[in-house]
Amino acid sequence: MRKKKAIMIGAGLANMAAAVYLIQEGKWSGDKITFYSLDDHGSNDGSPLKDATDDYWNENHPLENQKGYIARGGRMLNYRTYVDLMDLLERVPSATEANMTAAEDTRDFDAKHRTFDKARLLQGGKGIVDGGHLGFSNKDRLLLTKLIALPDSEEEKLDNVTIADYFKDDPGFFETNFWYMWETTFAFRTKSSAQELRRYMHEMIYEFTQIEHLVGVNRTRYNQYESIMLPLINYLKEQGVNIILDRLVTNWEFKETPMQDEITVTGLSMTNTKTNEEEFVPVDEDTAVIFTNGSITDAASLGDYNTPAPENMDYGAAASLWKKAAERFYNLGNPDKFFADRDASEWVSFTLTTKDHLLLNEITRITTQEPGNALNSFLSTTPITPLNQVDVNMSIVVHHQPHFTSQKPNETVIWGYFLYPRRKGEFVDKQYIKMTGKEMAQELIGQLSKVDPGPVNIKEHEAEILDSIINNIPVYMPYASALFNNRAKSDRPKVIPKHSTNLAFTGEFVEQPYQMVFTEQSAVRSGEIAAFHFAGIPMSRLVKTPRYDKDLPTLMRAAKKMFA
Repeated sequence: MRKKKAIMIGAGLANMAAAVYLIQEGKWSGDKITFYSLDDHGSNDGSPLKDATDDYWNENHPLENQKGYIARGGRMLNYRTYVDLMDLLERVPSATEANMTAAEDTRDFDAKHRTFDKARLLQGGKGIVDGGHLGFSNKDRLLLTKLIALPDSEEEKLDNVTIADYFKDDPGFFETNFWYMWETTFAFRTKSSAQELRRYMHEMIYEFTQIEHLVGVNRTRYNQYESIMLPLINYLKEQGVNIILDRLVTNWEFKETPMQDEITVTGLSMTNTKTNEEEFVPVDEDTAVIFTNGSITDAASLGDYNTPAPENMDYGAAASLWKKAAERFYNLGNPDKFFADRDASEWVSFTLTTKDHLLLNEITRITTQEPGNALNSFLSTTPITPLNQVDVNMSIVVHHQPHFTSQKPNETVIWGYFLYPRRKGEFVDKQYIKMTGKEMAQELIGQLSKVDPGPVNIKEHEAEILDSIINNIPVYMPYASALFNNRAKSDRPKVIPKHSTNLAFTGEFVEQPYQMVFTEQSAVRSGEIAAFHFAGIPMSRLVKTPRYDKDLPTLMRAAKKMFA
């Protein structure tokens, strides 16, 4: 249903994409679009810690210092599949490079800094593991082939089936090099949805032939905020879009109708988080409401060098609002599937900033590669899973430096994460979730020492490395993998739900044919669909999505690799 104005609930990538498409494809004036949001970046953040937005802070656990940098997560791109994202970035100027679009900026940087990971997996006593040998048994190959071969029309057969369920008779699958690389590249867990794994296998099938080196990975020049979000923010502000921050939307007002199935938003209740004042915004019949209905960084909390990140038990701002709508209408999904099972979704990440390059140089020596090439994952040397299996302890990304425009030449920024935060460290006898920033750094140095081939082990530099750390910020994210949680297709609403006259859903918790979540691609695609719908643009004009799962040469190469 065509509209003339739009209210955006949430100012993450999906809704910013919707705004750009409304302006450029729908020919809307920017002043017809208003954002209400807690922040202007969603999960694509990155900044000096002193500039971090208010949603980071836990008033009961004030941080000891505000030095260093923070990024709760990191983004790897892929031009081959992220076609909607690249289309979006072609439409806005770079925030850091003159006379370039944001897409040209990224392609220029990536062409000069190709990814080639020589140390994707590291293990004590073995050093760099040969990830080119995926380690499949015939049973692994059979089950993976069946998963990939399942037609789109039969995808519901995987409703409420976890990856562990699917491979229940083949526990050896979870000790293959393929699984170690796949789980840490994309952040799948054994409790994640087998349906989602199938989608990744379809859209990323070509990764079979190159996953050990990540050669299909493309990266932005700087962090995801400065290279992706800031160009969008700058463009939208120049177009007169209203971006109103520090607003927590808390409730809906819906039109009362005889059938009670028509979904028409007539008003929004919200709180000004700066003043604690309550506000009500009426929604007229000419206005679309575009809502990002979940966030993987909601309820995130920070620690610092001497303080663990506290657990925030909040259900999540976006998910809470989604739940209120889902309780009213039968076809808007089930947020509890994603936000009521932290055991399946929680992570701890850290952002480590040093005042010199000692740690960076040691990692370069141990992994035999320059910064910007790697996602290094450290395999445990002892069984650690409930099935008594070896698994990954931690993963780190060593960015091309500088990773922030304000970063000094002598500073290094490294990001890492623990996919299973309740497990214990091998060098610090604590659960990862209970570690301080210093203890996480000590665990990292310990993990590196196990694979250090040098005559002088990195452990001998530990005191010097610790002294070089400006800060190391642990971040607890209870919903970081929530988008992969086990679910049925009906547990996520469609971008435009049936019977909706003015409400659309965007982001990583919406159901889109073929699209895989946890990508800038799916986020942008959802915003694009919402914009086209409300601007009256035919869906045939959407960016065309490539189907590598239908490409015979790609499938043949993948099949050959499976037997390597």
